[in-house]
Amino acid sequence: MKNTIQTQIQPHQVIEEDLQKIKFSLMNFAKDIEGKTFLVTGGAGFLGSWLCDTLDTFNAKIICIDNFSSGSKENIKHLIGKKNFILLDKNVVELSVGDFEDDIDYIVHMSSIASPLLYQENPIETLDANILGTKKILQLAQSKKVRAVLFTSTSEVYGDAPDDKVPTKETYYGNVNSYGPRSMYDEGKRAAEAYCYSFWKKFHTPIRIVRIFNTYGPRLDIKSTNQYGRALVKFISQALGSQPITIYGDGKQTRSFCYITDQIIGLLKLMLTPNLDGEIINIGNNQEITILTLAEKIKSVTNTKSKIVFKPFPKDDPKRRCPDLEKASKLLGYKPNVSLDEGLKRTIEWIKSQEAV
Repeated sequence: MKNTIQTQIQPHQVIEEDLQKIKFSLMNFAKDIEGKTFLVTGGAGFLGSWLCDTLDTFNAKIICIDNFSSGSKENIKHLIGKKNFILLDKNVVELSVGDFEDDIDYIVHMSSIASPLLYQENPIETLDANILGTKKILQLAQSKKVRAVLFTSTSEVYGDAPDDKVPTKETYYGNVNSYGPRSMYDEGKRAAEAYCYSFWKKFHTPIRIVRIFNTYGPRLDIKSTNQYGRALVKFISQALGSQPITIYGDGKQTRSFCYITDQIIGLLKLMLTPNLDGEIINIGNNQEITILTLAEKIKSVTNTKSKIVFKPFPKDDPKRRCPDLEKASKLLGYKPNVSLDEGLKRTIEWIKSQEAV
């Protein structure tokens, strides 16, 4: 029997409340969003759908591109049919300038499988979306003379950073295995960053790069709980199902978890703040926590009887992960506001509301 959590929030209410909080935080940028055209690749994914929703609250025009290799139409079904929302079911690698008749003001390139389990099952597709897809997007940006291109990179470009490099600054070059089980994602993002740098230097393409640290919240896929994937949502799913909570290694490895509202606010501030072309900025939460402590916290919040079990540590999995946010604070005024306790509560409420539908 599954555990139950008392919740006052009905399906979709969590997201609606969070979207209003995001909008309030971004009101200074309203004039830069309203009526502008945003191309969002990977727009049906976890982060992409939240970004599309946020842009919709400001009455932006949205072109969402997704081939649903990891995204879901369920995430954007409420947007389909709106006058300001266009959905192109297409692989980003296959895009051409001829696909777009109208002007484009901004591009957010988010197309990529991000779950370790899924990108290891789809290594070529992951490399192509990040490398070939990024080249296509940058060429499109040149042709359309967009105001800015935001490329969503990842903290995984830092690899297994030593303790003296954690919290990790944007200036750290990384310690990444180019020939291993995570290389298709890690090196795909690194190569994409190199493409962004090259277009910026050679053609003055207005690129900005965000290195995203672990993000969670409503809509995060809860698939693949039996293998090492996204720890936080996997633990929640296992706890709610009264299944063993599986930790890989001894649980002393760390992560820092950013709630979705803080992440979306950071992304749009980086996209819309003037005079940041060519910049790379970490966005995430800088409260570091061990995976074992996270599992115990989720056990407590869900009141589960699930036992914690330990399995062998995966090859090349980083031991620590925490962003240095000094640059984000200085250039964007960015500071994460949602505590892990509050974010977990809202994420679990959402998952429970979906199970009740």
